[in-house]
Amino acid sequence: MKKRVIAIILTFTIGISALSGCGSKVDESKPQVVTSTTTETKNSAESKIDEAEQTSEDGTKNLEALGDIDVDKGLFNVTLTIPKDFIGETTQEELDDLAKKKGIKSITLNSDGSATYVMNKAQHEELISDVRKSINDSLQEMIGSENYPNITAISANDDFTNFTVTTKNKEPDFAESFAVMALYMYGGMYAVFSGEEVDNIHVEFVNADSGEVISSGDSKDMKS
Repeated sequence: MKKRVIAIILTFTIGISALSGCGSKVDESKPQVVTSTTTETKNSAESKIDEAEQTSEDGTKNLEALGDIDVDKGLFNVTLTIPKDFIGETTQEELDDLAKKKGIKSITLNSDGSATYVMNKAQHEELISDVRKSINDSLQEMIGSENYPNITAISANDDFTNFTVTTKNKEPDFAESFAVMALYMYGGMYAVFSGEEVDNIHVEFVNADSGEVISSGDSKDMKS
């Protein structure tokens, strides 16, 4: 997702693939629950578990980093400060060229590596529209994918604070459980770029056959 957002930010779209783009490994890895007792299978399972644990840790750090994005909505302009992790090695000269090309009032590379964009409200709306499309595209890529073959649908409300994941499973499998981190990231990303304060991102898993909620999670529980 980080790469997808950076693409948005730096093309303006302004500059973010992590977890599922946002996390090339979080969204896009599918650890398997293994019951075989062969040495080779055990080693494979342990490797996947280690990878999933690292993914979860990285996902949590990325989720926390999103909170560093600051949006100040003025009467005519919007000031958006994006942390270093989403800016990369971009130089001030490159940012100046981008601002000129896109008609953005200014882009300032800060001493901590973050960048502050000053744009008009129409440009900010364009950015939000691009972020929304990026999230929806990522959700669609998850449905029925190689890593999530049992997911049949993913829906979200307008501000991406509530997600419903429909799966053929009777309970979320290992990969689906870690995919929750991606959805938290998507909701958090949309909130910070839109400048809205969000206390919680809620995710529900629904069984495709029964329609019953089989599992749920809340991002606020990660802070406790």
